[in-house]
Amino acid sequence: MDTTLQQLVDRTEITDLVNRLGLVLDEGRFAELRSLLVEGATARTPGGEAAGREALVAQAGRNHRPEQPIQHLVTNVAIELHGDRASARANLVVHFGPVDGGSSEAGPGRLAPPVEFTMGEVYHFALVRTADGWRFERIETTPIWTSGTLPAGDARRRKDERTDVARATGA
Repeated sequence: MDTTLQQLVDRTEITDLVNRLGLVLDEGRFAELRSLLVEGATARTPGGEAAGREALVAQAGRNHRPEQPIQHLVTNVAIELHGDRASARANLVVHFGPVDGGSSEAGPGRLAPPVEFTMGEVYHFALVRTADGWRFERIETTPIWTSGTLPAGDARRRKDERTDVARATGA
């Protein structure tokens, strides 16, 4: 395959991988994350840090509860190819619906419940080509803005509250 065509294929496969990440998180199919990650993958998000494929799967399960509808909107995927390695950046807007407010309430003539919390972030990815195709080696998000209030039991809220207390007390 010529170089230009290979680069187009690589960009398409990486973009598909990024899209599948949002899909499995939205639909709570966390076990499928294993097929998107290398064994030693790492993540750093507002929901915490994790190292190793199984730790990333567990972190996703803690931060994306099945009783809370979540929607990841990923845009502006920009990819830099470096042979069998790549880096990518993308914009992310995550909408969190009310706990116990799943889409089962929506239907013909009925709207889903309103969003309670929205976060704008930037994704940064490190990717590697494996025998099975492109996989994430590192996933990081940088929060840019928020709107609304996280639910009381959310792990990200507890982390923010600890940080606010530490700042206020000088700890």
